[in-house]
Amino acid sequence: MSSAVTSVPYLDLTTEFSQLQEEWLEAIRATGQSGAFILGPNVKAFEAEIASYVGVKHAVSVANGTDALVLSLRALGIGPGDEVITSPYTFYATSEAVNVVGATPVFADIFPDNYTLDPASVKSLVTNKTKAIIPVHIFGCPTNMTEIQKIADDHNLAIVEDCAQAFAASVGDKKVGSLGDAGCFSFYPTKVLGCYGDGGIITTDRDDVAEHLLRLRNHGATAPFMHSEVGYNSRLDEIQAAVLRIKLRTIDDAVAGRQAVASAYAERLAGKVLALPEQPGWGGHAYNLYTVRLKDRDACRQRLADNQIGSSLCYPKPLHLQEVYSGLNYQPGSLPVAEHASTEALSLPIYPGMPESHIDRVCEVLFQG
Repeated sequence: MSSAVTSVPYLDLTTEFSQLQEEWLEAIRATGQSGAFILGPNVKAFEAEIASYVGVKHAVSVANGTDALVLSLRALGIGPGDEVITSPYTFYATSEAVNVVGATPVFADIFPDNYTLDPASVKSLVTNKTKAIIPVHIFGCPTNMTEIQKIADDHNLAIVEDCAQAFAASVGDKKVGSLGDAGCFSFYPTKVLGCYGDGGIITTDRDDVAEHLLRLRNHGATAPFMHSEVGYNSRLDEIQAAVLRIKLRTIDDAVAGRQAVASAYAERLAGKVLALPEQPGWGGHAYNLYTVRLKDRDACRQRLADNQIGSSLCYPKPLHLQEVYSGLNYQPGSLPVAEHASTEALSLPIYPGMPESHIDRVCEVLFQG
């Protein structure tokens, strides 16, 4: 009789919940008893704790990571007629936010080994319409912000960091989110720091940006029932802030757990016919995802699926070739590095506490046959 197949989930959030359950449910009860559900004490405390952790003066919480991008662009005065340079190799929300404020996304190519923006490509695309750059710290890997900052300084451009997948990642001795005019984080449950619903936050050292964000997230209000501009209803729930405060206390351990899984993969996959994710010389990787490159990616993914092992295609079609951007007249070959990555990249299971037996199973099945 054959033994049962060992299934490996792409992401396991249930173990973490079981560890947090008692404290989390107590936080819900305490919130209910307080009667403060919107912009309450947990939100205020969480904003202060995030600002301290990231190393900035201000943190303004919002409803989700997409709103963080949109409101940041608005607060920086980006709008119709402006161009914003960003990556084609990211989740659609990054460029969508540019469109939402009426600006035009301009896509630069990426590095092949870590999927972050290639500064040389960015520099070649700057025009008199360019007003900002959105570097994406993709999969938990920080962008080369030293080079991006040089370009921004030379052309008087704003920088909005997309940190959605990279909480706790670093560039030198600074955390991502502290390196631009605004840093945008998502707390979607699958992220390095995730809540049990939607949530986001914006970090900044700029007093003017923080003040503007506080208005924008709350209907453009300057005081109760007093409105100076058209804003948004984009507020982090008090209950989500409560669970994020609990999880923030142990975030460094969680990231260390991800890094340990990444190291285990690297050890087991060394010498195999694939490209492993690069640990860049300029910073520390948070490993929100562990993304490898394989010539026979689709066959490998099917083999994993046949053996009940989860994986993800992030991202199977770069943004510049998506239907929504057909009017921008990009063609296949416009951004060859991103396009090639989209045919080879495969994200393997990774999460804090992932059993070594599961890591072994993934690596075994990946190269069967």
